[in-house]
Amino acid sequence: MLSIIRPALLACSVSLLTLTAPAAAQDRPASSQDQEESSTGASFEAGVPDAAFTGERSRRMMTAQILLDRAGHSPGVIDGYGGGNTSRALRSFEKAEGLDTDGELDDELLSALREQVGSDPLVRRYTVTQEDVSGSFRSVPSDMAAMADRDSIGYSSASELLAEKFHMSEGLLAALNPDADFGSAGSEILVVQAGSAQIKGTVARIAIDKSASEVRAYDASDTLLATFPATVGSSEFPSPSGTMEVNAIAMEANYTFAPGSQDWGGDEALVIPPGPNNPIGGVWIDLGKDGYGIHGTSDPSSIAKNASHGCVRLTNWDARALARAVESGSTKVAFN
Repeated sequence: MLSIIRPALLACSVSLLTLTAPAAAQDRPASSQDQEESSTGASFEAGVPDAAFTGERSRRMMTAQILLDRAGHSPGVIDGYGGGNTSRALRSFEKAEGLDTDGELDDELLSALREQVGSDPLVRRYTVTQEDVSGSFRSVPSDMAAMADRDSIGYSSASELLAEKFHMSEGLLAALNPDADFGSAGSEILVVQAGSAQIKGTVARIAIDKSASEVRAYDASDTLLATFPATVGSSEFPSPSGTMEVNAIAMEANYTFAPGSQDWGGDEALVIPPGPNNPIGGVWIDLGKDGYGIHGTSDPSSIAKNASHGCVRLTNWDARALARAVESGSTKVAFN
């Protein structure tokens, strides 16, 4: 079970850091000469290397993942590979749009996605900013005691930061930019043009479907606003059942490990500072039951694949989007 420091709740206090709005993206829209049209009507930069799409990674799958991300049905990490998270997102989109729910990526589904989200290019040029590379990049310790000795648990590299910024895998980022220097401000790279990581509306109700490994967000009129792939507990550490509510939100949360009767994590109480690579990804939506919440992760590619210790784990960008759209004391959360 997780133990998170929370704002003046019970005997706890919280370490909340002020978030600074990101600087405006230094990007250049693709010109018509730069773009090539795929069979799906999706625009790509002419500079996208064919070698990026080898093996099972495909332009078609990357197209679907980007469009799903924009449509509010997160596929998790955009990597160009098919898998359970993308199939889940496809089914959720189909259900929301009243289409046959089979999770199959066909031309009809791609057309429906494109019609909903518009014709903006899927890949764009981005100039790496000084802000992108000004952090102190260090490898992340695997040992929690070593993490606790640090001031923050930040990104291990500029490529990790950039990949997460654009909802991508580092592998896809590298494949699109085989010769790029991600650590130098001024470098021009290709990135996917994913969604805004914002939910349009206020979330009044969250449904957590354990069997589908999915989180669904609804507004007060019960309109579905967004869906996310999620890691929901495990057989050893099951998530709770029933209904709770959002009790507190920490956009930059530290992580407190209290050993108690746990047989993992050692026998020392530890406070691990905030950051995208701490055990909860630095984002925490508290559900009012001690130690349970919805949070981010240090490993986005593991979502809906590995078990959690009872909580609900999302990618960091999905957790932030959800955290910005919920309200303490009024957003209900139901596990089923």
